[in-house]
Amino acid sequence: MPHYLMRFSYTPETWSRLIESPEDRRDAARAYIERVGGSLHGFWYGFGEYDGYALFEAPDNVSVTGVVLAIAAGGALSSVETTVLMTVEETLEALAKSKTIGYRRPGDT
Repeated sequence: MPHYLMRFSYTPETWSRLIESPEDRRDAARAYIERVGGSLHGFWYGFGEYDGYALFEAPDNVSVTGVVLAIAAGGALSSVETTVLMTVEETLEALAKSKTIGYRRPGDT
């Protein structure tokens, strides 16, 4: 199954709610991804551009998109980005395929 890295930031209102009533959001994240047949591998908070990070696997991009859209529509996040992660083996396979493409730069004849 493909792996994904989700980076997100909470709204100020969400932080206010969490301060008033702290909760472990890993349980919610796990439940959402499991509903589409995936599994959560990790959930972290951090300093910097994003407030949190989740690492998970899911059956396909459509399933992940459904989860991310449902979460984003809830209004608790100010931003969310999801990246499909590739294994080293997949990257090596892609590199081998790239040799057969025959790309031509603009202006080259």
